[in-house]
Amino acid sequence: MLVQQLLLGSGMVALCVAIHIAAMIILLGVLKRHAGAWLKSNYYVGATSTMVVIVLGLLAAHTIEIWLWAALYIHLGEFPNMTDSLYFSTVTFTTLGYGDIVLSERWQLLSSLEAAGGILLFGLSTGLAVAAVSRIMVAHEVPEKNKQHG
Repeated sequence: MLVQQLLLGSGMVALCVAIHIAAMIILLGVLKRHAGAWLKSNYYVGATSTMVVIVLGLLAAHTIEIWLWAALYIHLGEFPNMTDSLYFSTVTFTTLGYGDIVLSERWQLLSSLEAAGGILLFGLSTGLAVAAVSRIMVAHEVPEKNKQHG
């Protein structure tokens, strides 16, 4: 049973990583097409809009991943309804871990793999957000430097 949990959990983590990378690529494409214009029209509104798009896009990816884990738990018969399964999956994925609802002993290792995957994906999300803030700041600084030397 241990091997089955490891294989199933690792497969789920891999699927979530693939979804997350796809979401990040889509977000970067949207930003590449639109962020420049947003920043030129009004820097503060553009910077805020850019970050809102990034945060909401990443949140959407995390939400899809949480729903996939919840669907797996339902499929395995771990919860009687999607509400409990989503609650458990969200608490686990975010590593909040209240412990008020738990998996059966048969599948309890899955929750550890979900938590490990979730924390790694939040790290990827944080990296993208930091990179975006850095680019926004650089985009704002370049015109200022040109004004001083021009």
